[in-house]
Amino acid sequence: MAFDGIVIAGLVAELKETILGGRITKITQTEADKLLLTIKNSRQDETGKTIRSQHRLVISVNPSLPLIYLTEDNQTAPLQAPTFCMVLRKHLNNCQIQAVSQIGLERVIRFDLEHLNEMGDYCKKHLYVELMGKHSNIIFCNEEDIIIDSIKHISLLISSVREVLPGREYFIPNTQEKKDPFSVTEQEFIEDILSRPMPLDKALFRSLTGFSSVMANELLYRASLSDCNMANELTEAEKLHLYRNFKEFMEDIENGKFHPVIIYQGDSPVEFAGVALTGYENNPSYRTKNCKNISQMLYQYYNTKEILGRIHQKSSDLRRITQTALERSIKKYDLQQKQLNDTGKRDKYKIYGELLTTYGYELTGGEKKITCENYYTGKEITIPLDETKSALENAKHYFEKYAKLKRTYEALSEQIIETKEEMEHLNSISNSLDIARYEEDLTAIRRELSESGYIKRHMQKGKQASRKTEKSKPFHYLSSDGFHMYVGKNNFQNDELTFKIATGNDWWFHAKQNAGSHVIVKTEGKELPDRTFEEAARLAAYYSKARDQEKAEIDYIQKKHIKKPNGAKPGFVVYYTNYSMTIPTDITGIQEID
Repeated sequence: MAFDGIVIAGLVAELKETILGGRITKITQTEADKLLLTIKNSRQDETGKTIRSQHRLVISVNPSLPLIYLTEDNQTAPLQAPTFCMVLRKHLNNCQIQAVSQIGLERVIRFDLEHLNEMGDYCKKHLYVELMGKHSNIIFCNEEDIIIDSIKHISLLISSVREVLPGREYFIPNTQEKKDPFSVTEQEFIEDILSRPMPLDKALFRSLTGFSSVMANELLYRASLSDCNMANELTEAEKLHLYRNFKEFMEDIENGKFHPVIIYQGDSPVEFAGVALTGYENNPSYRTKNCKNISQMLYQYYNTKEILGRIHQKSSDLRRITQTALERSIKKYDLQQKQLNDTGKRDKYKIYGELLTTYGYELTGGEKKITCENYYTGKEITIPLDETKSALENAKHYFEKYAKLKRTYEALSEQIIETKEEMEHLNSISNSLDIARYEEDLTAIRRELSESGYIKRHMQKGKQASRKTEKSKPFHYLSSDGFHMYVGKNNFQNDELTFKIATGNDWWFHAKQNAGSHVIVKTEGKELPDRTFEEAARLAAYYSKARDQEKAEIDYIQKKHIKKPNGAKPGFVVYYTNYSMTIPTDITGIQEID
């Protein structure tokens, strides 16, 4: 994750296209370190028609998450506006945005604003947004860059580098001695940056303003160089090759050629950038999502991060309940298997009893064993005896042991099947928790755990006692050939997809011998192309416990051959005449429909 100078450059280009020339009609300070500006703009299209638009600009200088992006969402204002907000309203209400610029490739955006003062004269002001981690700030200045106010006041007691207080002159501190990527020369690049005794990626992002480690590694990938190379060990040809790739890279930035992307690992976003991250494209562990602009990229990345974090936190109790029940079932299954193995001696005791009944007349009493012919095998066999009992009493003892072990075997055989089904059911619930995206998904899982007896049911009063219908919907994908594919998020949805939504000739997919989602492909009476079969199988592999493997085996069959046994647990089905294929678990390139 890198909110670097290149992302800022892309955002500035976007703001120039959307809010430049617009007027700030509303200023809200929603949090101590967060502003929401409402901007109305009007432009003429190619036909001369006036198009009016409204935009909301979020500016957050939270030390742990500094952000700026355009959004359609509104936010609630506090009952009493903070002082900084009141100062901005006094000067900037209905002001016009005359320019939006970035200082070099620094993480600083400057808004040039024009407004009418109390005398009706036009005045100019500057609003600086600094997005520099814990040093982030929003600073309001006059035309001479004298600070009028800031959302955070910084005295010399806090920082010895720069005071940010009303009346002080605004400037950007230059403490890192980095070079401007737009103006660095070939000689400076080779002699200063590539002469450092450190890994190449560090030499780049520690020497160039606005460069992050992500951008440094992307540049090295495009130049076919490794970040393991030491900067001062490159050959002259390699240095020149890297500089040429750097110049092409910066020319694209300067010409506004941005390509906002989010990199996902599974459903979790792990990286974003204002340019294409080609280093991830050939890695099957990651998938790339292209965004139409920087604001959409930032909103989706952080919103998804927040949702996944909140879902993971809210599902912690369900995960604990599921894992505890699963561990208990595994222990029970192991014990039952051990007991079942012990019953393997039962046939031996039956033979002992039969042989003693046949040859017992030879015993005179007091013997500790008897050796006789086993007429089942024709070989001699030695049978241990209780010397205090007669031959018939010993035979009766062995028959009783046989009968007891037989009853245990029959009971355990049924119990093991039940325990195994319980383990499969709990594994399927665990998989549902892994792929849950929204709180509605957790509601369905909680209901399943409750109906299965893992969570105590709390009786609701009155009308609330009736079961509420969850808003959770299956994942919906469109194959490359235009066929609709649905993926169940939990066992209730799996049953609904398989037995209500799917018709007889629709195709059903599931990971073989793994807990996972049912995948249904609606055929609409058509024959599925091979590519759609493969994409549906990839979905079944990804939305299963096999998703971390490189490949998984998938069973597929037409829905009409799927049956659900009476009394079976949710999501459990049986089938016999299926096809199988081994497929990668990567779903990159499959179109998801929201």
